[in-house]
Amino acid sequence: MVRGGIEGAKLDHVACGVESIVEAARFVAGVLGGEPWLGGPSIHFVFAQWRFEGGGLLELIEPAGPPNGFLRRFLSSRGPGVHHVTFKVEDLALACERVRAAGLDVVGFDDSSPGWKEAFVHPKQAQGVVVQLAESHPELDGGGNEPWAFPPSPPGPAPAPPPVRLVGLHLAARDLRAAQRQWGELLGGTASRRGEDLVFIWPDSPLRIRVSPDPEGPEGPRALELATARRLELPPGPHPALGARLERVAS
Repeated sequence: MVRGGIEGAKLDHVACGVESIVEAARFVAGVLGGEPWLGGPSIHFVFAQWRFEGGGLLELIEPAGPPNGFLRRFLSSRGPGVHHVTFKVEDLALACERVRAAGLDVVGFDDSSPGWKEAFVHPKQAQGVVVQLAESHPELDGGGNEPWAFPPSPPGPAPAPPPVRLVGLHLAARDLRAAQRQWGELLGGTASRRGEDLVFIWPDSPLRIRVSPDPEGPEGPRALELATARRLELPPGPHPALGARLERVAS
């Protein structure tokens, strides 16, 4: 059991690593109806976020900078797909202490920017997905929730379709007890049973994480979960540009 979890953690968004934000946006905006939210350049990547019905955020990150950057390595080894989930925390230093107390390693700690401090739990210790912890103070960087300007969204259907609801992320885990320790006891999610699965939700977050037991298979992302009342044709496998599988769920 994890003693002293991270108080006030909130699941903020799910992020996919892609070769081209523009190509992936043809599906994210043109088919799923995502509305541009935030974005811009960083040192090793460019990012763009879309907001969906209910407030769920999907982020795409495209490599930039050095050829041996983390995102280029990810794409070379795995191809496009779900890369990380981001949890907003009130105090990053304290959150990292709680992670270490739970027996996990903190990597990539960076508090050099007053407006965005971040650290990560490695996927080898976090059930196959990178967990980002972020302390955000956009007012200290002169920023805010302004629509992103890079790159421009490609043309989509006219009129644009209404946004679907991004319900959350579906994961596989070898041990549901370990999932409860990570997503529940450490990161503060409230768990409920859905058949054999555990579903974790967070106060004030529109996103959830659903974990299915798979003792023999690989741990990590299975699909992005979507809900909509409108007709929606989804590819049978991973979307070629987005890399993630998409599952339609009731809620």
